[in-house]
Amino acid sequence: MAVYIVTWNFNKEKPNYAKARADFLKVLDGYATIRDRDLESVRFFSTSQTAQQLANSLHTPLDNNDALFVSWLRPSEYSGWLHSDIWKWIEPKL
Repeated sequence: MAVYIVTWNFNKEKPNYAKARADFLKVLDGYATIRDRDLESVRFFSTSQTAQQLANSLHTPLDNNDALFVSWLRPSEYSGWLHSDIWKWIEPKL
């Protein structure tokens, strides 16, 4: 399993914004994830998929005006200030 950081943004409000957001969050909920309450559009994923496979899966409910970024976290190659429960979730999975 790998841990990925995923960030996204719905760039343009659209008539179906609420539905698009709900559909996207539903896809997220199909994975083992955790989010830091101070990072609104960021989640950490634990999956055996590649970054490309994860991005393809998450891109489904998005449109061309939205943004998505997926990056693999590697042991000893990350740093930051997150709540301790997030670190406790991430570190054993690396």
